[in-house]
Amino acid sequence: MNPPVLDPCCGSRMMWFDKSDDRAIFGDIRDEQVRIDDGRVLSVHPDMVMDFRHLPFEDESFYHVVFDPPHLTNLGARSTMAAKYGVLGRTWRDDLKAGFSECFRVVKPCGTLVFKWNEYAIPVRDVLALTPHRPLYGTRSGKQARTLWLVFIKDANE
Repeated sequence: MNPPVLDPCCGSRMMWFDKSDDRAIFGDIRDEQVRIDDGRVLSVHPDMVMDFRHLPFEDESFYHVVFDPPHLTNLGARSTMAAKYGVLGRTWRDDLKAGFSECFRVVKPCGTLVFKWNEYAIPVRDVLALTPHRPLYGTRSGKQARTLWLVFIKDANE
């Protein structure tokens, strides 16, 4: 049986209070250690290597999914920002559309999905147009209020 929570784009687990919380499966497409510009080592070591566009779980496997995909474009492959957050490619619309679809597929009816997005490169309205699901509520954060935290609830009839 799976833990109740899935984070399919965990990166270095920056937002987690407990980076080894056993209530969650931490996934990422990367499994690596990178020395960033200031000399620190950034570690991305998921429980499972996975692609958020093709999640390796059965339908309705989780009560809660955290979807925090890369949000930056046009970064150098070796940049600190790319190491920390990943990079969206030219197919970002198709990738995020597939990611939303997969995240909603694996969340249980009446389960929740938290979506974290930073509008530095792409406005959230362009991203929300990629899913038929509507956010229940959310908030902005950060110095320039560019980071959004949106909460969705999966309809009981899906």
